[in-house]
Amino acid sequence: MIARIIQLLLRSHRDPEDPVTRTYCGKVSGAIGIGLNLLLFLGKLLAGLISGSVSVMADAVNNLSDASSSVVTLVGFKLSEKPADDGHPYGHARIEYIAGLIVAAMILVIGVELVKSSVKKILNPEPVDFSVLTIAILAASILIKLWMAAFNKKLGRTIHSPTLEATAADSRNDVITTAAVLLAGIVARFTNLHIDGYAGVAVAAFILWSGVGIAKDTIDPLLGAAPDPELVHRIRDKVLAYDKVLGIHDLIVHDYGPGRQFASVHVEMDSKEDPLVCHNIIDDMEREVGRELHVQLVVHYDPLVTDDAELNEMREVVTAAVRALDPQLTLHDFRMVRGPKHTNLIFDLVLPFGSESRQAEIQAAVDRAIGGRDHKYYAVITFDDNAFNQ
Repeated sequence: MIARIIQLLLRSHRDPEDPVTRTYCGKVSGAIGIGLNLLLFLGKLLAGLISGSVSVMADAVNNLSDASSSVVTLVGFKLSEKPADDGHPYGHARIEYIAGLIVAAMILVIGVELVKSSVKKILNPEPVDFSVLTIAILAASILIKLWMAAFNKKLGRTIHSPTLEATAADSRNDVITTAAVLLAGIVARFTNLHIDGYAGVAVAAFILWSGVGIAKDTIDPLLGAAPDPELVHRIRDKVLAYDKVLGIHDLIVHDYGPGRQFASVHVEMDSKEDPLVCHNIIDDMEREVGRELHVQLVVHYDPLVTDDAELNEMREVVTAAVRALDPQLTLHDFRMVRGPKHTNLIFDLVLPFGSESRQAEIQAAVDRAIGGRDHKYYAVITFDDNAFNQ
């Protein structure tokens, strides 16, 4: 059923990566969330008043806050579709991450308040009257929240929306919260045990843990998390598939929010190739990546000398020397500048994270290797950060 609904949503917006599609789906999800959460709030409020249960009333307030979260989600998707302007040349798509962070903050607040009310219930237990109507309302609430969690999770993964996935996690937490309230009420109805407070503390701990996880997932892209490995591989595959491309390096991906990603890459081609032909190839790959991956790609052309025997030999010597130290070490942009008394071997070397302290060791190993061939060689190494060489 959920898959069918999502198919209907995407019927007129077939590309789930397209910003217009994402905004449309976000609005639909937000509207559904507002309507269902308000309905659940009213139902649980009635059940709480009938039963006199503080935990049911708290659960009702939880649904009211969920309706507020849906409003935040709706506003976030609406604001994120604003076009770029002078003050924000890369658009406003990161507002969606901020919306997800606000949802996480609201979840954390609910968790803290639930801890407080649960502790009070433990210290001051009160009898509750769980009627059949109250049980029916809570059971129906669980079913509705299960559907909402599944719907938002499926839709969030389809359009790659951290905000909708955060909303799905919130709905899942609501299922656990309501189930705990229902279980505690049933136990209290048929026994003299009052476990409302203890169940509430356990549920609150789970909610707090979930809120922290959601906050991390939305903060990471704002701080500059590593790009999605799948996206990096797809860009690499697209570029390397072109004729005349010998290799790539310095692939950098910048994320300015869903649907607003930029990338740059250095593409290596034989220096003997016609520059105009190479330029046309680069234009084609930039357009293809933009059209199929929705990433604005900028390509830097690196001509390689492939028919210089001395250069090729020394490249192999240097490569063997650095690989002997660490197989993860790679080099690129290798070139040779010959002078009257010495020859510079100039290249970039990619350091894995945590290897910055090894620069002197690597320099010494390269110097020994090339000095063993001829003392005229000098290595000029630029150490690259691995973050820029996906």
